[in-house]
Amino acid sequence: MDRLESMAVFVKAVDLGSFAAAAVALDLSGPMVGKHVRLLEERLGVRLINRTTRRQSLTDFGRAYYERCRIVLAEAEAADALAADQFAEPRGRLRVTMPAHFGRHCVTPVLLKLARQYPMLELDLSLSDRFADLAEDGYDLAIRTGDLDDKVGVIARRVARQDMVVCAAPSYLGIHGEPRRIDDLANYQAIVYRRLGQAVQPWLFPREGQAAQEIMPSGRLRLDDLDAIADAAVEGMGLAWLPWWLVRERIKAGALVALLPDQPRYPYDCHALWLRTPHLPLKVRLAVDALAADLPKLMG
Repeated sequence: MDRLESMAVFVKAVDLGSFAAAAVALDLSGPMVGKHVRLLEERLGVRLINRTTRRQSLTDFGRAYYERCRIVLAEAEAADALAADQFAEPRGRLRVTMPAHFGRHCVTPVLLKLARQYPMLELDLSLSDRFADLAEDGYDLAIRTGDLDDKVGVIARRVARQDMVVCAAPSYLGIHGEPRRIDDLANYQAIVYRRLGQAVQPWLFPREGQAAQEIMPSGRLRLDDLDAIADAAVEGMGLAWLPWWLVRERIKAGALVALLPDQPRYPYDCHALWLRTPHLPLKVRLAVDALAADLPKLMG
């Protein structure tokens, strides 16, 4: 008898509570279910189930073996599903939650390209700076920027990095001068990014062999939209700390100036997150792969 088949019969007998119920569910005879379990016990040299005419109960070893069998069977199904994926096309609804601005300008174009490639794929996208819960809110995928909280049962893959740059308008620098060192930033007005209900986040600057240097921005303008911050910087309202991909065209056009050119830029990580599962659905895997391939090009 096949060992995996015997494991599957054993697990079903435990799940349903009797050999008879397992026999009906698996379309086997009762004696055949018992034979599968006995062959496992003989192979292992350990009793798995205590059986009487009235009831059955797992031994201590049987309980531990049952848990391992469930894992082995799930992995075997996942391996078979991988082969099926090679000839399949992603289909059905893909639900993704992402930060509003980053999602609109960077993530959504990649996913729309994927949807054009696969006509059976449906997109359900939520662009919000609220941190949705993958399990409770029913999302297949979440996109996050910055540091992640450790969460049991969630897998994270870095799909891009945003280089952060301090910039200001020539008009502002003409009045206040240009900062030469990181510590000089405290002497300038900052245009501060702040999400509702959250503390102001520091500006970060990498240091070799040390934790990043933190500068707490201070200014009279606080906004929760990165484009609005860039526009305010163009208007000469102060310094801004923004992703390079967002301001590079403004810098090329001369509307903004990148400051501290000798200072390495802080790489803000972007991650894709999904719930741990024995088999990652094809639509999720293809979406993550597409983001990992295309987002770095947009960031550069």
